[in-house]
Amino acid sequence: MRVKKFLLVAALGAATALAGCTTGGSIFTAEYGSRKDAGYQLPAIPIHQVPSQYHRQIVRYKTDEKPGTVIVDTKAKFLYLVMADGKAMRYGIGVGREGFEWSGTSRVAMKREWPTWTPPEAMIGRQPELAKWRGGQPGGLSNPLGARAMYLFNKSGDTGYRLHGTPEWKSIGRAMSSGCIRLINQDIIDLYDRVEVGAKVIVK
Repeated sequence: MRVKKFLLVAALGAATALAGCTTGGSIFTAEYGSRKDAGYQLPAIPIHQVPSQYHRQIVRYKTDEKPGTVIVDTKAKFLYLVMADGKAMRYGIGVGREGFEWSGTSRVAMKREWPTWTPPEAMIGRQPELAKWRGGQPGGLSNPLGARAMYLFNKSGDTGYRLHGTPEWKSIGRAMSSGCIRLINQDIIDLYDRVEVGAKVIVK
């Protein structure tokens, strides 16, 4: 019995050691239901089909960055919003696929609700069917930027990258985007309300 108990504890410890341990009772699995937002009816997410480590949760997180900083771990597919007292709100994310990876430090220059999406010319070159949105795709449930977007700028100006929502919840935990960092719509709404314009964003 003592050996079995030790193995169980070890397994639980390994599960939470991915990138900071969760604190008890701080996993927000119940917050992915259908909701109305700005006139749009967001569908419920079948969250139990998303691996539990990607559910929004508060974790212990050691960093020298100040609260309000966003840290993106592209390898682990986690986004951390630094909080006080050695904690962070952790969100599951989708990241850039092979050839579209990037890293660096930027800041949130703008925030938009139900943003317009304008595909870059390079993307239109790869996917000619997107040419119809050269002037911008209006916000909506099928818009690739989802319910919210935060625009990342550095010293050179607009990086072209965004923190944004996505209707493609199955992409969370995967490398599928053209470089932007995507979150489940319910998560990007939560993050958007917590992050201030000017916030530091570190992508590594």
